Amino acid sequence: MAAETMIALHRLHRYFGATRAVDDVSFEVPRGVVFGYIGPNGAGKTTSMRILATLDLPTFGDAYVAGFSVVNDPDQVRRRLGYMPDSYGTYANVTCWEYLDFFARAYGLVGKQRRCAVERVIDFTGLRPLSEKPMTALSKGMKQRLCLGRALIHDPPVLVLDEPAAGLDPGARIELRDMIRQMADAGKTILVSSHILTELAEMCDRVAILMHGRLVAQGTVPEIQKCYEHVEDDAMSLLRIRVCGDVNRLREWFEQCDQYKVVSANEHTMTVFCPKNEERQAALLRELVLAGFPIVEFAPRATSLEDVFLKVTRGKAGI
Repeated sequence: MAAETMIALHRLHRYFGATRAVDDVSFEVPRGVVFGYIGPNGAGKTTSMRILATLDLPTFGDAYVAGFSVVNDPDQVRRRLGYMPDSYGTYANVTCWEYLDFFARAYGLVGKQRRCAVERVIDFTGLRPLSEKPMTALSKGMKQRLCLGRALIHDPPVLVLDEPAAGLDPGARIELRDMIRQMADAGKTILVSSHILTELAEMCDRVAILMHGRLVAQGTVPEIQKCYEHVEDDAMSLLRIRVCGDVNRLREWFEQCDQYKVVSANEHTMTVFCPKNEERQAALLRELVLAGFPIVEFAPRATSLEDVFLKVTRGKAGI
């Protein structure tokens, strides 16, 4: 039996004068799936997410949440959707508990039901030690947790999260990722946008790439990676090289060689474009060892979600 569709965009368009912010976008997200929404700034992600949250109306087309139209049944959509925007207000002299209690009241929760809802969200987001603290005194990570709690207060089956990891430190991003996976495992459907593509690849069941308001790719992360593996120079492939020690001398060595191109580098690891010929790659490894580089890893690198994104947004995917 096919999984129930909880989010659906059907031929969605949103124009602002001559600007086509969303241009004929269609996709569906089943129950319990984390769906990653990827695109450069101005691609149309936030506009389409605002339409899903009933904060804007489409020029043409429609969007559905749990089978209800954002155009014809916005009240039904709001009962079933929690929206976490990319920016939100903070209020002086309002504690975390009071903030969540206010939104519980706004959703019509009363008495014991309201208190239990706030308790549930406080516990899930780990805000119990800070529940009586003014929200303006919270760290960035704790504010993000509080905003997520606001979206969860009425226990919606669908969540739309716009850049929830923006500005978080690595530890806070990992905790947020774990919470998102936990919610999906409990049956919630989650649409999440982010610029941190490595984390989207780890936590998302499916992803879609938006470019200039149009959907240019969608599928599981392995499907998209496989689809775009061939979209590179026919004679070149990516090599991952890791050294023991600083990578700067290795970078300088490659910059003196015209047949190689450095793609990226961090403290110990470098990715380079290299001829696909295995004999040439073996010769390169021999040259590096003879040059005195302590090579720890030397291997072809699989196409990542970041590679796919760069190929699409730089026009290398033939789209």
